[in-house]
Amino acid sequence: MDYGSMLGNSFEYAKEAVWGKWMKWIFLVIATIIFPLLYGYVMEIYRGKTPAPEFEDWVKLLIDGIKLIIVGFIYSIPALIVMAIFLGGSIALMASGSDAAVAAGAGSILLGILVTFVVAFIIGLIAAFGIIRFARTDSFGEAFNISAILAHIGAIGWGSYLIALIILWVAAVAISVVVGILMMIPFIGWLIAFFLTPVIEIFIARYMTLIYDSAAAPA
Repeated sequence: MDYGSMLGNSFEYAKEAVWGKWMKWIFLVIATIIFPLLYGYVMEIYRGKTPAPEFEDWVKLLIDGIKLIIVGFIYSIPALIVMAIFLGGSIALMASGSDAAVAAGAGSILLGILVTFVVAFIIGLIAAFGIIRFARTDSFGEAFNISAILAHIGAIGWGSYLIALIILWVAAVAISVVVGILMMIPFIGWLIAFFLTPVIEIFIARYMTLIYDSAAAPA
């Protein structure tokens, strides 16, 4: 997996998606507010379209975006359940009012946060591919075809996959720092950041698509 090439490809893809196409860029900014529209556009990128698709058929984009939100929410349920269990138990402990119970409850909350983070991280690795698989197949069943998703990640290599995600995370942090600095510019800083938001989303979606396509997806 050529990580440098993937970063460069994603950057060029995002730049070409909007540079000189001002109406499309404005529509994408609007979609950032009506966020299911932006998610629908991201679905088009997940389908492997090159160059970046035009921003058209708003109804389809809206529906696709809502579907993506549903898939993402379903994937989040296990982590939410884990957090609810720990939180509920902690509240019950702390309700007794004794110092020991309050301390135990606070410890349980911290443990719950840690366990929830681990569960969310593991599920997130699978969900990232599940969402792209859903975009390719338009099947809710395939979005949760865990055996096929695990086989696909295995074909890429878990190590390669994790390294690719770490690189993306580092890039995202660097971009966030730049955007944060730009937002400090009086009057227009927030506007610049607002216009950069969909470009960043396109960059991330393209990068994830390249990871997904680095090995053939199982049927």
